[in-house]
Amino acid sequence: MPQFSFILNGGRVTVDCPGDLRMLWVLNDLLGVRGPKYGCGVGVCQACTCHVNGKAFNACSVPVSQIKPTDRITTIEGLAASVGKPLHPVQQAWLDHDVAQCGYCQPGQIMAATAKIRQIKAQGRSVTDADLDEIRNVCRCGTYPRIRKAIKQAASQM
Repeated sequence: MPQFSFILNGGRVTVDCPGDLRMLWVLNDLLGVRGPKYGCGVGVCQACTCHVNGKAFNACSVPVSQIKPTDRITTIEGLAASVGKPLHPVQQAWLDHDVAQCGYCQPGQIMAATAKIRQIKAQGRSVTDADLDEIRNVCRCGTYPRIRKAIKQAASQM
C-alpha cells in the first residue's frame, strides 16, 4: 500500500492507504482526528472544512494523493496552537456569541471563517456583509445571525 506524509496540526504524520482515500477518512479513521465532520461527502455542507497551507478545503472532496509532503493541514484541533493561545480568536468569538446549538457544523464553520478572515486581512481590508455571504457552510440549527456577529468580532481581534 502506498504511503502518504504531510504535516498535521504542526506534526509530521505518515499513513498507509489507497491514494484515492479522501482526506476526511484519513483524518477521522486513520489518524483519529474527529473535529472535521462528515455531512454530505460531496463538498456542499462543508462540515469537514480544514485548512491546507492556511486555505480552507473540504476534506471530504480531496484524495490523500493530492496532499504533498510539505503541505500543512490544520484541523479545528490545531487551530488554537496556530496563534499560541488556549483559544483562537474565532473560537473565542463563538463562545462570546453563544453560536453553537447542536454543534455539529461548528468545526467547519470556524475553520471556514478563519480562512476567510485571513484572506480579507491579507487584502488589507475589513470584513463586509458581502464577504460573510460567501461563507457557505450549512448550519441546520440556523444560527447564522450569531455566526455573522462572531466572525465580525473575531476579525476585529485578528
